Amino acid sequence: MNGDLLSHGTLWAFLSVFVGGFLTSLTPCVYPLIPITVSLFGGRGADVRRARAVTLAAFYVGGIGAMYTALGIFSALAGRAFGTFMASSYVIVPIAFLFVVMAASMFGAFELNLPTSMQTRLSAIGGKGFGGAFAMGLVGGIIAAPCTGPVLASVLAYVATTRSIVLGGSLLFTYALGMGVLFFLIAAFAISLPKSGVWMEAVKSVFGVVMLIAAFYFLRNVSRPLREYGSSTYPWLIGNGAAVLIGFLIGGVHLSFHAALHHQARKTIGVLLIVLGGCGVVAWILAPRLEIGIPVLTWVQGEKEGVAQAQKEGRAALLDFYADWCLPCKELELRTFSNRDVARELMRLKLVKVDCTTDDDPLVIETKRRYGAETLPTLVLVGSGGEVVQKIDHFVTPAELLPILQRAR
Repeated sequence: MNGDLLSHGTLWAFLSVFVGGFLTSLTPCVYPLIPITVSLFGGRGADVRRARAVTLAAFYVGGIGAMYTALGIFSALAGRAFGTFMASSYVIVPIAFLFVVMAASMFGAFELNLPTSMQTRLSAIGGKGFGGAFAMGLVGGIIAAPCTGPVLASVLAYVATTRSIVLGGSLLFTYALGMGVLFFLIAAFAISLPKSGVWMEAVKSVFGVVMLIAAFYFLRNVSRPLREYGSSTYPWLIGNGAAVLIGFLIGGVHLSFHAALHHQARKTIGVLLIVLGGCGVVAWILAPRLEIGIPVLTWVQGEKEGVAQAQKEGRAALLDFYADWCLPCKELELRTFSNRDVARELMRLKLVKVDCTTDDDPLVIETKRRYGAETLPTLVLVGSGGEVVQKIDHFVTPAELLPILQRAR
C-alpha cells in the first residue's frame, strides 16, 4: 500500500466501507439471524453478565471479520485475475440477476427465513462459548452475503487493482466491524427487536430499490450502452433527482404491493421512477466532467500505434493502462484528467490507451510486461525518442501529475 493512496482517499474509503457494513446489518438478509444472536449474547437470563455478552459479541464479529478479511487478501493476491473475473458477463449477469431476485423479496414476493433445522443448529453452536460465537460469526457472514453484494463486490474489485494484502485485509475487516455494530448494541444493551409493521415494509422497499440500482450499476461493466448512458450536466442531475423525488411522493416506498390495485399501480410507477432516477444520478456521478475551458482529449487505442504516431510527430506520449472494472482508473478520468491545467498539459502529448480489461490478449500481456504495468492504473510517460521517462503505478491527483507532465518533452 503506497502513501499516495493513503493520503488521497483511504480514510474516506475506510469510512465508506464501515458505513456500508453497518447498513448491511440492517437489511432483511441479516434479520433472521438477530433472534439467534440475541439468544447467544443475552437471552439466557439474568446470569449472563454484560461483560460476557460483549465479549461473545466481539468473538462473533471477529468471525465475520475473519471471513471477509480472507476475501480481501484473496482478491489482493488474485489481482488482475479477480478483476477480470468480476468483469466477465458470465459473473456479472448472474450477480445482477441475484440482486433483482433479492429486490423482489424486499417488495414481498417471498420471505427470507432460515430453515428451522438451520436455526436449531446455529442456536446449538451458540452454546459452545467463545469458539462457538466465532464459528457462528463465520456462518453469519455467509448468510448475510446476498445483501453485501453492492458494497462487497465493489471493494473486492478495488482491492484487486491495488494488489495490496494489507489494504485488502484491513478494508474488509473494517466492513465486518460495520456489520458488527448492531450485534455489539444487542449484546451491550439487550435491545428488543422492534415489531414488524408499515415502517418495516418501507425499509424493505428502500433496500429493494437500492438492489435494483445496484444490478444496473454492475451491468455497466458488460454493457456499453449502459456504460455510455448519462451526462455530467446539472440539468441531467436535476431531472433524475426530480424523478427520484416524484417516485417517493407517489408511493414508491410507503405503499405496498399487497394493498388495493390502484396502490399497487402507484407503487409500481414510483419504484420505476426511483430506479430510473437513481441510475441517472449514478451515471451523472460516473460521467466525465466537461467544463468550459477544458480541452477535449483525444486518445489513441493501442500502444503500438500510439507510440509510433508520437515518434513520427516528435512528441512525448502518455500511456494509460486501464480496465473497465478498475475503479481507480475511472477516478483518474473523473478527477485528474478532467482538471483544466492537467488537460492543457495533456494536449501537448500523444495520449494512448491500453485496454487491460481482459487477460487473454497476448499483445496486451506482452505490452504490460514490457512496461512493467503490473497494477492498475499505471501511467507511463514515454519520451519523443521512445524511452520510458517515468512510470506511475497508482492513482495520482492533479497536483501530483501536473509537474510531471510539465517536464515531459
